[in-house]
Amino acid sequence: MSEGALTLADVLEGLAGFRLEELGQPITTTVIDSRQAKPGALFVALKGGRADGHDYVADAFSRGAVAAIVERGVEADGLLLNLTDQTRTLPVNWSLPLLLKVSDSLGALQRAATFWRQRREGVRVIGITGSVGKTTTKELATAVLARRYVTLKSEASYNNEIGLPLTLMRLTGEHERVVLEMGMYDVGEIADLARIARPHVGVVTIIGPVHLERAGTIERIVEAKSELVEALPPAPEGAAILNYDDERVRGMAQATRARVFYYGLSPEADLWADHIEGLGLDGIRFRLHHEGETLHVKIPLLGRHSVHTALRAAAAGLVEGLTWQEIIEGLRGPSAQLRLAAAPGPEGATILDDTYNASPASTMAALNLLDELDGRKIAVLGDMLELGDYEREGHEKVGFRVLDVADVLITVGTRGRIIGETALRWGMSADCVHIVEENGEVIDLLERMVTGDDVILVKGSRAMAMEEIVNALSTESRLRN
Repeated sequence: MSEGALTLADVLEGLAGFRLEELGQPITTTVIDSRQAKPGALFVALKGGRADGHDYVADAFSRGAVAAIVERGVEADGLLLNLTDQTRTLPVNWSLPLLLKVSDSLGALQRAATFWRQRREGVRVIGITGSVGKTTTKELATAVLARRYVTLKSEASYNNEIGLPLTLMRLTGEHERVVLEMGMYDVGEIADLARIARPHVGVVTIIGPVHLERAGTIERIVEAKSELVEALPPAPEGAAILNYDDERVRGMAQATRARVFYYGLSPEADLWADHIEGLGLDGIRFRLHHEGETLHVKIPLLGRHSVHTALRAAAAGLVEGLTWQEIIEGLRGPSAQLRLAAAPGPEGATILDDTYNASPASTMAALNLLDELDGRKIAVLGDMLELGDYEREGHEKVGFRVLDVADVLITVGTRGRIIGETALRWGMSADCVHIVEENGEVIDLLERMVTGDDVILVKGSRAMAMEEIVNALSTESRLRN
């Protein structure tokens, strides 16, 4: 077990304000899915739309969980500590597992994470937000910072009121840096996450119409994203890393007491890039400029748009005191696993797997990468969700861009249809446009049409589950199965 790891005594103190030293049992992991429980786990029973975690406490215990945070009685054998009435003692013959009864399980998880973050005062937290590019920035910034520091990062898309606390519960005394995504649907959510995480550095990527359906206006999205830089401590401890090329992000400098560090493609930025050259599947090449110094860089990121990801990660390294050698090694390292990946397809074709999520900006960037590559270009594009009033315009812009890039367009879903209809309206041949409703239809089409020199981009919002297409066509997936 890592030095300074979380214990049951720490959890109790975070939840109830008192400590029982008998509970020195280390917590190996904190989970909300009983199937992920293992010996030493803490299980948090949350009630969701589809399932109630209270029904799975016994399963978590059977897998080795030593405690569960619950709101009500459960059918599981465990010693009940009712923290709502300030139970402060253990029975003489007590034993694990424990049921820690609280009034609100999610609130309890957040309180425990807040407490544990405060206990780890020596760690510096880097928070990342924006409409596009949070996860790729998190991955690459972590790869850079890990060249010098023991670095913890949020896994997968753990960027909300549940995922962020779960990440912080993994902190140990060995960690020196934490890199966290911070997502939002509306105003106030990032402020809440910042109160838990207490970030020192805030990175803002791009502001766009993602989540417009819930936030309502682009101004509210700006307000919500600004909450990260507002929460930073003043300079020199705090630093706001802002995209100079995005006017809305650049304006966030007025909302923070932290040191402002701009990145972008303009010489007005503190860190900027030029001479950007897309090398297709071999990555990108560009020049970096900072304080009169120029570096020539080639890194294995796909697409010219990825230079902004590299700039953000490099800026985090500079702010945290790394040398250029450490930063460049991090940018080039194999641990910087990013979302858009190339996979072998049928007949020797290449699949560009960008199925995690989609917005107009990220889809345009993926199409720009497709444009750089040789071969027949097939764009498989699905619905882009949560665009609110921007829904039609966003899909139409993508459809218009497809005209200049793709030889074949396949769209999936009712909103994807707008992309196809726009491409047809602006002159794309009807023989080259296929508008379908289901992923299975795409698979059937591609299996019939794909040849060896094809490059196939697959992209859509997460709810479209377009990884089904990649998995069905990828030769790697077929070999595994």
